Amino acid sequence: MQRRPDPRIAAAIAEALGDAASILNVGAGAGSYEPADRRLVAVEPSRAMLRQRPASAAPAVQAVAGALPFRDGAFGATLAILTLHHWSDRPRGLAELARVSARRVVVLTWDPASPGFWLVDDYFPELAAIDRAIFPTLAELEGAWGALDVRVVPVAHDCRDGFLGAYWRRPAAYLDPAVRAGMSTFTKLAAVEPGLARLRRDLADGTWTRRHGHLLERTELDLGYRLVVAGV
Repeated sequence: MQRRPDPRIAAAIAEALGDAASILNVGAGAGSYEPADRRLVAVEPSRAMLRQRPASAAPAVQAVAGALPFRDGAFGATLAILTLHHWSDRPRGLAELARVSARRVVVLTWDPASPGFWLVDDYFPELAAIDRAIFPTLAELEGAWGALDVRVVPVAHDCRDGFLGAYWRRPAAYLDPAVRAGMSTFTKLAAVEPGLARLRRDLADGTWTRRHGHLLERTELDLGYRLVVAGV
């Protein structure tokens, strides 16, 4: 169980990008969800992450979101995938995304106004305060870019990507340290073991099933992930 693109999320991102022929992927990391059928340039501040990009990946530039080394309108679209909450100067980064895009900005993010998630609510409630403080609100994005097209990105029960909400119907997966290693969220916690112990106990004695067994009948779930599209 490692981080890898989920084809349903990839299709949603491709649709949101429309017919943009050139794309700048900001905060690109190792290159997940970069469409291969268009001209793409990646921007990533971390040299370690740049080294993780496969040889076949699009060309990448080491730079920060707040100071993109490209002219105004250089790309048909700009893209940012689950990265806005990591930016040290988000207002400047949001402005830069719009500046270098000739047509649209597309971001995949998490809406801090979304309903709860059992993993957080029952086992790691401190994550709620942490994440709601660092993720941008939709109002913040609207203030930066104007009118938004906000699209729900449901998480499938067999989601292939290993972000925090991916295993909502596979609760035992969160007990696996290899799974948690792909989730930067867990690095924010001072102590992980108490929550894991509660989850381990609740799975063993049936408490989790009594509380959340209805989810086992669902094929997808809205956990607050959103594709936000802005025209510029």
